[in-house]
Amino acid sequence: MKTSLKQRKNTDEELSRRPIKSRSTKWAAAIAASLAKAGVRPNLVSSMSVVFAIAGGVLFFFAPKLEPSAQIACFIGAAACIQARLLCNLFDGMIAVEYNKKSKLGGMFNEMPDRLADAIFLVLAGYASQYGQLGNEIGWMAALLAVLTAYIRAFAVSLGLKNDFCGPMAKPQRMFILTLASLLAAGETALSLPPNAIFYGLCIIALGSAITCIRRSMHMAKELKSIN
Repeated sequence: MKTSLKQRKNTDEELSRRPIKSRSTKWAAAIAASLAKAGVRPNLVSSMSVVFAIAGGVLFFFAPKLEPSAQIACFIGAAACIQARLLCNLFDGMIAVEYNKKSKLGGMFNEMPDRLADAIFLVLAGYASQYGQLGNEIGWMAALLAVLTAYIRAFAVSLGLKNDFCGPMAKPQRMFILTLASLLAAGETALSLPPNAIFYGLCIIALGSAITCIRRSMHMAKELKSIN
């Protein structure tokens, strides 16, 4: 049975929140409660994700220029920055929703820092791949496709459709692959192996993001066709 556009609309909370299993864990709830009690605003937490992305990006950029021991530290540090960025993405929503600290600019801060963080991490990881111009280009391509997956999702919401977080390469998956690639790059450096991990990780991210764009576009078309 076809439904009307009005019936399709979800609440703001449903449209903006990504399903995250760790949101229901005790440690996440405790940290979010501590941040909220300290008066930390969710928009500040969202903005911090860009700070961690810049820090991680700088580590990626300079890693190939350094001695092996420093390279290893840079790759491990970049992986830590990626995870810190994801924690910011977790806690900003928890503080805003669970502790009723939403603001009129919350929607903007929920999206823009994420897109910047994605681009910074992926572009500068390309420069860390040590694959020359090809590595730089695959980093830019991965960043473009990552932003496009989010654009398609946001565009669907602007049409009154549900938020589509399908993969195979949504944000959590992209950052998992990049974290793993960073740690493997540290291992490659420690064992004096050829640097392949970051380049192939970016290739997987780019390909998976392209597939994600296609899937989300197909879902959007199907949803639109079902509306009276």
